[in-house]
Amino acid sequence: MLAKEEIINWLKCEDEAELAKLYDRADKIRKENVGDEVHLRGLIEISNYCARLCAYCGIRAENKVTRYRMSKEEIVESALMAKKFGYGTVVLQAGEDYHFTADYIADIIKEIKVQTGMAITLSLGEKSYKELKQWKEAGANRYLIRFETSNPELFKKIHPPLKEGMVCDRFEVLKSLRELGYEVGSGALIGIPGQSYDDLANDILKFKEIDLDMIGVGPFIPHPDTPLGKNPEYRTDGEQVPSNVDMAFKVVALTRIMCPKANIPSTTAVSTLGGAKGRAGGLAKGGNVIMPNMTPVKYRKLYEIYPSKAGSLHDAQKSHDDVIETLTSIGRFPSTGLGNSKNYESRK
Repeated sequence: MLAKEEIINWLKCEDEAELAKLYDRADKIRKENVGDEVHLRGLIEISNYCARLCAYCGIRAENKVTRYRMSKEEIVESALMAKKFGYGTVVLQAGEDYHFTADYIADIIKEIKVQTGMAITLSLGEKSYKELKQWKEAGANRYLIRFETSNPELFKKIHPPLKEGMVCDRFEVLKSLRELGYEVGSGALIGIPGQSYDDLANDILKFKEIDLDMIGVGPFIPHPDTPLGKNPEYRTDGEQVPSNVDMAFKVVALTRIMCPKANIPSTTAVSTLGGAKGRAGGLAKGGNVIMPNMTPVKYRKLYEIYPSKAGSLHDAQKSHDDVIETLTSIGRFPSTGLGNSKNYESRK
């Protein structure tokens, strides 16, 4: 384990020889705890409608974009495509879309379970305990909701409430997920305008504190048609965390050292900034998950949370082929089975 001051020192480190030691340590811990297999999760972006006003996201409620919702049949068909590729998990992701009722999502979960037997991860935003309970009982296995930053003031700047007096408490949602028996996933953004190295170190310590089963970290990439895309307020005291692939690699490695048994993806944001080398680099520095996109081509380019998102013009076959090529290039291989978190299994 690492103390906070050590984490900060590593985040600020620019010595390539020293960083190589960090990455080697993280990779060895990854190999010892979760092995060389890589869990492939078929990502389906089921809707780009969103009620939220997040200050960096391209599908925020006020943005004028072409909206879509996938039908139940399209969602199940995409899940079957992931099953054909041999994936053990499908991920249903959307903006915070209140058109999808709890019953509707529950029906989709049940249908995917019947037709594929796959594990199901949901990433549908801040939901009530009642909704989360219904989806768990319908067959959902995992839920992913990033807390994004553990600094409450910084969180308020990037996530304005829907209405006056409303409180967004993602840590409360994470607590509910744990109580309901989900595999719990969260994570942080790297390089938010105003984010200090101390803030980011606190985020990494928070991963350990709340004992996450899945941890997603990636560089902050604001959409240009958003408040933070147009007018970012960066720190000028030398403590601003940069939003780049190198910093993401450091955070992946530090996260693996702090949370040895967690599932840690090499994220789409890293691939967007670093291409195939970014994706491979995330795996080489502690990652053990990739989420190939199964969303139909006609929709995926509309799920533009930030511009030029990696794979946004590819079909499912191309996304799959690219991932397999990456794994082959670094001597890793796809997992079989559902790909449960070792952390979740050891806790149970």
